[in-house]
Amino acid sequence: MATILDYKCPHCGGKLEFQPGTEQLQCPYCDSTVDVAALQQLDEVLKNTPEDNMQWKEAAGDEWSAAEQAQMQVYVCKSCGGEIMCDENTAATSCPFCGNPVVLGGRVSGTLKPDFVIPFQLDKKAAKDALKKHLEGKRLLPKVFKSENHIDEIKGVYVPFWLFDAEADADLRFKATKTRMWSDSKYNYTETSFFDVHRAGTLDFANVPVDGSKKMADDLMESIEPFDFSKAVDFQTAYLSGFLADKYDVGAEESKLHANERIKQSAESAMRGTVDGYATVALENSSVQFRNGKAKYALYPVWLLNTTWRGQQYTFAMNGQTGKFVGDLPYDKGQFWKYIAMFTPIYGAVAFGILWLLRNLF
Repeated sequence: MATILDYKCPHCGGKLEFQPGTEQLQCPYCDSTVDVAALQQLDEVLKNTPEDNMQWKEAAGDEWSAAEQAQMQVYVCKSCGGEIMCDENTAATSCPFCGNPVVLGGRVSGTLKPDFVIPFQLDKKAAKDALKKHLEGKRLLPKVFKSENHIDEIKGVYVPFWLFDAEADADLRFKATKTRMWSDSKYNYTETSFFDVHRAGTLDFANVPVDGSKKMADDLMESIEPFDFSKAVDFQTAYLSGFLADKYDVGAEESKLHANERIKQSAESAMRGTVDGYATVALENSSVQFRNGKAKYALYPVWLLNTTWRGQQYTFAMNGQTGKFVGDLPYDKGQFWKYIAMFTPIYGAVAFGILWLLRNLF
């Protein structure tokens, strides 16, 4: 149990001092006073706030049946280690992650079957058109990126996602301030009031996605979200016909930490959004408790183009359901210096004209 000497000022953090003959503590740094009873009550509340409890039930994916395994095969990339699932009619292809050739690795084994799949809604032509539009007007882009043969390499890939559902009981406390300022003939005054703000409630989270592939950057996949899960259907191998599927290499257990972070941040943001009318608001304490947490395994449709330019890899991705497109672009330094050389005489002439005008006018 903390003693009075252990208490910190809730406003500036300084050590509070008990004022004899009163039931108050005072801060020697900001002169704030706090009732002993109120401070002890708040201290007890904070001490009794439970730790985060984010437990999940294992319910994601089933085993492949013998008939399904017979219809599926796995290609392995010897360059990046990527494993690609496809139907038995898919010929040897290039790796969608690094572009190098892949070799047949055998039948599907040692992995779970997806629970759901969102079928591709946009075809390859739509993906190529989106990529061309993304490249339009990029004068400094290396020519290889604009070649038709290169754009043809874009591939439809089902990316593995772990989807998390949970009811989250959130309990948060904030430190907040309000400021009032006024003046008279002699002085300017500032009055700062301090508040302890409490928010608690239950939020439902459904299908929080975490991609199950180490080869797919989390920020890239999050950039093409959201996917509309209402269009998801029970998985059948027929949906993979003509497309590739990335074989997950990040399990549900590993993905839980990322899911926990996303849910906790969302819960805190939702609660923070209800705290208004204050000059400043700072989170002091947060507790999130999960109920009915469970995970599912799904495949989401993504159009991918991976390419390398001067030793650096560039990835373009398009949501195969909504068409949202993202991707970083390199620039050709040779082209850059050509443009600099082209405009340098123009800028020089303009600068000379301005200098001549200044000299003659003044």
